[in-house]
Amino acid sequence: MAIKDLRITSPDFEPEGRIPDRFTAYHDNETPTLDVTGVPEGTAELAVICHDPDAPRPRGFTHWTVYGIPADATRVGPGHGFREGPTDAGQPGWYGPRPPAGHGTHHYYFWVYALNTHVDGAPSREDFLLRYAGNILEQNRIVGTYSA
Repeated sequence: MAIKDLRITSPDFEPEGRIPDRFTAYHDNETPTLDVTGVPEGTAELAVICHDPDAPRPRGFTHWTVYGIPADATRVGPGHGFREGPTDAGQPGWYGPRPPAGHGTHHYYFWVYALNTHVDGAPSREDFLLRYAGNILEQNRIVGTYSA
């Protein structure tokens, strides 16, 4: 994992902390805010992906894909206007945590990727990682948790 100065944080939850109910699909499904700092030189675009590897599916569950984030952006969140790709719920945009009741604590990885190229379209998480893995200058994550 290429990590130097790139950082991602959130004013809405602490690292490894519980994601507040209002951001979950069980409640208001509000989009969380993420702050990005330390973007490396040569970055053409940022991408953000939220993924739950604990979901009871072979590849986990993708909750958010965001592309077209300018390299000088410092905040991603509600009303950001960036290009949102598909979630595993079948639509673009944020789909908040909704782990099965009694399934234990799930971990939500919010990844930020600094890319040396622009992302075409709005690929799924899997397609993005396959097509752009070689274009990642740096990446980092913040992890939130949630249980039903």
